[in-house]
Amino acid sequence: MRDLILKRPSKDIDVVVLGSGLDMAEWVAHKLGVKKVAFYKNYGTAAFVYDDLEIEFVGARKESYERSSRNPIVENGTLADDQNRRDFTINALAISLNKSSFGEVIDPFDGLSDLKNKIIRTPLEPTTTYSDDPLRMLRAIRFSTQLNFTIEEASFHAITKNATRLEIISQERITDELNKIILATTPSKGFKLLYNTKLLHQFFPEMVALQGVEIIEGKGHKDNFYHTLEVVDNISENTTDLWLRWAAILHDIAKPRTKKFVPVIGWTFHGHEEVGARMTSQIFKKLKLPLDHKLKYVQKLVRLHLRPIALVNGSVTDTAVRRLLFEAGDDIDDLMTLCNADITSKNDFKVQKYKRNFENVRRKLKSVEEKDQIRNFQPPISGKEIMDIFKIQPCKAVGNLKNEIKEAILEGTIRNDYTEAYAFMIEAAKRMEIEVPKGVK
Repeated sequence: MRDLILKRPSKDIDVVVLGSGLDMAEWVAHKLGVKKVAFYKNYGTAAFVYDDLEIEFVGARKESYERSSRNPIVENGTLADDQNRRDFTINALAISLNKSSFGEVIDPFDGLSDLKNKIIRTPLEPTTTYSDDPLRMLRAIRFSTQLNFTIEEASFHAITKNATRLEIISQERITDELNKIILATTPSKGFKLLYNTKLLHQFFPEMVALQGVEIIEGKGHKDNFYHTLEVVDNISENTTDLWLRWAAILHDIAKPRTKKFVPVIGWTFHGHEEVGARMTSQIFKKLKLPLDHKLKYVQKLVRLHLRPIALVNGSVTDTAVRRLLFEAGDDIDDLMTLCNADITSKNDFKVQKYKRNFENVRRKLKSVEEKDQIRNFQPPISGKEIMDIFKIQPCKAVGNLKNEIKEAILEGTIRNDYTEAYAFMIEAAKRMEIEVPKGVK
């Protein structure tokens, strides 16, 4: 009902039944001609899909909790019991489907008022609500972020008080809520709430460590926590891709570990991109994020995120562009999106100047790519062909020759062309004192 009132698209309908939700689901499915019904007897729920809607039925119930677990002891209950167990007043709203009161709004906790005033509030005393099921604390922040609602003051304090209760929640559930916050229109709102309630400290201390400014000899660095939030918001204006947003979150994650004060120069963070790529793997494992190509993708963007910025600051040579295209491959456009989002400053003139220079880099990338076809290229001569030509077995010399050809192409010494690569290879072999068989030219 919440989404119906807010006019948010939703394909889920939850039906609460006084009695058996399983029996009601079966009866309704029969009436609608639905053949397939999924029964979850352990939870007393059943669901089916009808006309692109996912309809779930559950018997009204009441719950009680033990402190060591978020899994409730469930008993049959009344509609009032069922609404009492809801996490927020805006989620306790219901519409009657009974013939005698069809369409009547059932709103025991004044959820309609909270919807109107954009407030997240619990039906019962908030400390009890959040202590019973600590996942609700993350849901409060998620809904606040997605809907741009304010968390009621008593609820906010209760979340802060119970932050350490997250320890009884599985990492998978925590990360699921975190990803939904990241996918919101303005993720920074959620991260600020996570930080201010100390929830972020429980599962993502690496990000918490970004916060703060240290000043030595009158020189300070930017607050990398709030800079990161600005980058995430910037990138969210241009992409809904979860993993590209994760790259924005992690692009400076290693700055606290690489921070160093150098007299006269000031603060440096040398190597934070490489250390950050290694930290990305550790963070993905801890947060139970995918350890497949998605991890590799985020690591690549974290590792390369300074490269386009270096081109903006220096001379944009063909060689530097070719190397960037080669290393970024098909992810070059996403890398450029990340780096553009990373241009932040309170000085608007400086930002606009950077962005103009950045467009020059984009044009150069396009020009070099069209001319040299470097993106994802493989040297025109394979390792097997090198072995056949020089009649040698797999050895270091094969790899060295192949690398010489690749470097010559990236440096612009030769074109990405078989004939030029072949001639270069023969001369390189002679320099490296690799015997060139008779008849090979």
